Amino acid sequence: MQFPYYFSLFGEKIYFHFIFETLAFIVGIRVYYHLRRKKNDLISDENRLWILIGATLGALIGSRFIALLETPSILSEQTFLNIYKSKTVAGGFLGGLFGVELIKKIIGEKKSSGDLYVLPIIIALFIGRIGCFSMGIAEPTFGVETTFFTGINLGDGKLRHPVSLYEMIYMILLFILFIKLKRNDFVNGDNFKLFMILYFIYRFLVEFIKPYESIFLGLSIIQWSSIFIFIYYHKFIYKLFFKTDYA
Repeated sequence: MQFPYYFSLFGEKIYFHFIFETLAFIVGIRVYYHLRRKKNDLISDENRLWILIGATLGALIGSRFIALLETPSILSEQTFLNIYKSKTVAGGFLGGLFGVELIKKIIGEKKSSGDLYVLPIIIALFIGRIGCFSMGIAEPTFGVETTFFTGINLGDGKLRHPVSLYEMIYMILLFILFIKLKRNDFVNGDNFKLFMILYFIYRFLVEFIKPYESIFLGLSIIQWSSIFIFIYYHKFIYKLFFKTDYA
């Protein structure tokens, strides 16, 4: 395979990553509106719009802030342009979570708003990771060298863990899970909490097969972000294991 994948248009290189990243956003939004039309949304149109704005702004900030801390060794050398170009999905989820909670406090919305986003997010992640894979080692989503049968030459002549492909497979499993999931003890918002926990479990574990930099106690910023999510949702985790009210 030849990485990264691109085609030429009017003499310019157009990377597949850009196409799939854009497609992920468009498809995710369309799936969200499709699901919202099918279900009885408990949140008004106006408040839902404000929540989307909060999620978007939070994700923009969070994705770049966490990406900045992924390489603490060159933190002092970062330029504004590098910070703008750098982003990570995990940071986007964290920033989006804070953005939503802040907006909901401002507008006085108390209902959980995340369940409608679960399937659109999973689909968008799957599509987006196709683009990440197409970049090979030019995108920081590749793994360390491996002798495992899944090892792929991502452009540098070394067999590496194709982390993007692993995440795509994981997204397929999560999609099946949430399509079939029927729990009588789940209330509005629980599906989103479960998704966040399952996604960050994956991100915590997959860091060990990526060339990450430690930020504290041998763990990367993504792993510390994962630990934060586990603490943030600790009551829900307790509910999952002990099946009891946690309100």
